[in-house]
Amino acid sequence: MSTVSVVTLAKGRPAHLRNVLLGLERQTRPPAEFIIAVMQDAPYDLPETGFPVRQILVSGAELPLAAARNRGVAAATGENIVFLDVDCIPAPELVADYARALSELDGLLMGEVLHLPEHATAGDWRYADLAAAAEKHSDRRGPPAAGIEICNDYRCFWSLNFAIRRATFQAVGGFDERYTGYGGEDTDFGKILDQCGLPIAWMKGALAYHQYHPHHMPPIHHLDSVVRNAELFEAKWGYRTMGHWLHAFKVMGLIDDTPEQPIRILRRPDAEDLALTGQQSHQPYTNSASVIRHLEARARERDVPPASVPVTA
Repeated sequence: MSTVSVVTLAKGRPAHLRNVLLGLERQTRPPAEFIIAVMQDAPYDLPETGFPVRQILVSGAELPLAAARNRGVAAATGENIVFLDVDCIPAPELVADYARALSELDGLLMGEVLHLPEHATAGDWRYADLAAAAEKHSDRRGPPAAGIEICNDYRCFWSLNFAIRRATFQAVGGFDERYTGYGGEDTDFGKILDQCGLPIAWMKGALAYHQYHPHHMPPIHHLDSVVRNAELFEAKWGYRTMGHWLHAFKVMGLIDDTPEQPIRILRRPDAEDLALTGQQSHQPYTNSASVIRHLEARARERDVPPASVPVTA
């Protein structure tokens, strides 16, 4: 039977991380180990578990997401690697589901994700309560009805919850560590797999529950790194990624992204921008598409000339 290492990246959010540990303790098939790539100065104070837990400190002024994933895999001993973000609680069958699917497909597998509202994990949570409260993201493609379905668009890769054979990850060279901060490194990895002819696939199962935390979408709080990483992607592949976010930034007047010229940041996000894009406590997730529709409608209204007023005696 193949072994499975679970890797997560963590900076802050200790309560989220403890819930991930609880979820791993409740697996029908426990992981061989849990590796935490710690992107802060000190390791976490964690409870004892029934499987080995190792914390690896990864330095970097900004979020070193690409480097942290690579360090996690380098430290892993499992034949299969499951990547979970620190805010993702694995459902009881997640490890077993991925192990079974990776025995069938040598590629990248994307499990299911459902989103939780605030307070869903308060107290001694149960899976039945998570399932009752969770919602599917309206902008994301759902899983197939059963089994595995090949995805023909590498841009659909979402690094929240995925798995790959360790040997395959190492063969393609892992994530490009030139990407720092938020945005672009996962799309770049998907592009690498696509260029290598390795499949990316959705699968039924391997469910994770995404825990609530305040966020902005589009991610204006990561404006600088999104711009920088979009330009890195363009230099590497010949075109820009994260186009929907760049479009939103442009409509908001934050950037000038004229093609074939460097992206210029025109201004910093203000309180109105943050209020528009911020996740509210009743929302299980943020939604770029709805914000973009609002921005585009507002822009059209500004461009419409005022209606003529009839002259009266």
